[in-house]
Amino acid sequence: MKPDIILVKDVMKHKVDFVDGMKTVKEALHEMQHIETKILIVNKRHENDEWGMVVVSDISSKVLAADKSIERTNIYEVMTKPVVTIHQNMDIRYCARLFERLGLSRAPVVKHGEVIGMVSHTDMVLKGLCGKV
Repeated sequence: MKPDIILVKDVMKHKVDFVDGMKTVKEALHEMQHIETKILIVNKRHENDEWGMVVVSDISSKVLAADKSIERTNIYEVMTKPVVTIHQNMDIRYCARLFERLGLSRAPVVKHGEVIGMVSHTDMVLKGLCGKV
């Protein structure tokens, strides 16, 4: 019997928020508070650039703990780039294995090179596995 295949696009969050890498941490934090998110995808600067990502823990460790100014620190200084992206048609079992191997908890989902969503362990387990129970 062939196992049911659940794709990343079926469990991912479709709402993704973006930020320019040149913005200050203060500006990004304001956006995060306004949209109530903990993750921002950093826009590509040109077509051959890669996606970046900044999460609240990046700001905590690289700005707050380092006693840097949020007004003088730019997002590009604290972001993770390049960020591992997941193809929308990947089976969630392979995505979970990749997360485990690379120590990831979440990753942007791409379609034709554009970010269309975000997937996490929570999405795969609660939407993927619980949907089968």
